[in-house]
Amino acid sequence: MNIYAISDLHLSNTADKPMDIFGGNWEGHFEKIKSDWLATVKEEDVVLISGDISWAMKLEDALVDLRALAELPGKKVFIRGNHDYWWNGITKLRDSAPDESFVFLQTDATRIGEYVIVGSRGWTCPGSADYTEQDEKLYKREAERFRLAFADAAKLKQEGDKLIAMIHYPPFSLKGDTLFTELFETNKVDKAVFGHIHGAVYFPLKTERNGVQYILASCDKVGFRLVKIY
Repeated sequence: MNIYAISDLHLSNTADKPMDIFGGNWEGHFEKIKSDWLATVKEEDVVLISGDISWAMKLEDALVDLRALAELPGKKVFIRGNHDYWWNGITKLRDSAPDESFVFLQTDATRIGEYVIVGSRGWTCPGSADYTEQDEKLYKREAERFRLAFADAAKLKQEGDKLIAMIHYPPFSLKGDTLFTELFETNKVDKAVFGHIHGAVYFPLKTERNGVQYILASCDKVGFRLVKIY
């Protein structure tokens, strides 16, 4: 079993959101992703999708995009991104999943093989431009969601298991450590996958900080190809 990651699919089968307005490289972007996915992923593999899945505003519209992913092999593990407005109510979402290959994480964890995976959206971190009191509130709330997720992970983790964290926003700031990185280090996360970063903004695709490997998987930053995690 292999573990792959990708983020920020921005699917729009029911929304008028052509992504090529953000650059010619986005033209036919899902076809590029799908082609690589079909050539790479086997049914026993896992693909981590770190948010901004669909431009839909309602769950019933997002399901059209999710069904397009259901046609692809492997187990899919999702977290919410800042544009996933359709993600409302985790129970309803899980009940609506196209098939058993879909796993949606929110303040909890899942164990697949020898991997335990936790995930939450995260938020803008202190030190970011235009950081506000409202950002601080949401930042702390997301950190609490990760605490709950790691508590759940501790119940699932067995000797020798690898711990993977999924987060949509970059988990560290220009000033360095955050509540997210502290939680990742305290809970001995092996690898953390994130997205949200696009275009010409520089961010290293892979970096290691205090024993945790951080991997940026925004689809345009990785050439619309899956990134192998394990």
